Amino acid sequence: MEQKKIIRKNPAGMPDPVGNYTHITKIPRNAELYVTSGQIGVGRNGNLPDDMNEQIKNTFDNIKTILHAEELTAENIIKINIWATQKIDWDYLYAKWDELFGGHYPAMTIGYISELGLPEIKIEIELWAAKV
Repeated sequence: MEQKKIIRKNPAGMPDPVGNYTHITKIPRNAELYVTSGQIGVGRNGNLPDDMNEQIKNTFDNIKTILHAEELTAENIIKINIWATQKIDWDYLYAKWDELFGGHYPAMTIGYISELGLPEIKIEIELWAAKV
């Protein structure tokens, strides 16, 4: 029987992605779907730092905890939505991104908005994942 897997690709004729993502992520039939709430930069101590990069670090730590809890890896992530209230330090975010994904990037959407659920939250990241 053919082994089914998540496929990531950038179609011919499309411009290259402007960031670390792929244009298409294809999920095989009968995969188990996981959708998370938006993860924010609250640390393990329950505090939300004021610094954007500290919030990014904590957010990625929280994402790793969620993945581990469900026996998922970055390979299972099919889509990420990022919402931010201020300019993102992309060098810093992509360093954390590459620690998580290596070179196997999911589909991604980024939006800058005026406010998230609490005024002190500067970034929120939600995940869609699939287990084949």
